[in-house]
Amino acid sequence: MKQCMDVDAINMRLKKIEGQVRGIQKMVNEDKPCEDILVQIGAVKAALHKTGQVILEGHMHHCVLDAVQDGHGDEAIDKLVSALNKFSKTL
Repeated sequence: MKQCMDVDAINMRLKKIEGQVRGIQKMVNEDKPCEDILVQIGAVKAALHKTGQVILEGHMHHCVLDAVQDGHGDEAIDKLVSALNKFSKTL
């Protein structure tokens, strides 16, 4: 799995998202306006979605492509479709 993504870049994205979530918790505790909190929640959702897109792109370019070239394309595509269905439900 590590060969299909830049693990350091993904971890950097996730640490940033983690910081954003902590920021939202702080905003809630400090009784910040609901509108501001909702904007930050939207930013976290967008950041998570982008992280998923980056992972998906790497998966398609490496894991799925390798499986197709090795003659296991049908199985790889079935797994990809399943993952895409689950990922798209989070939008």
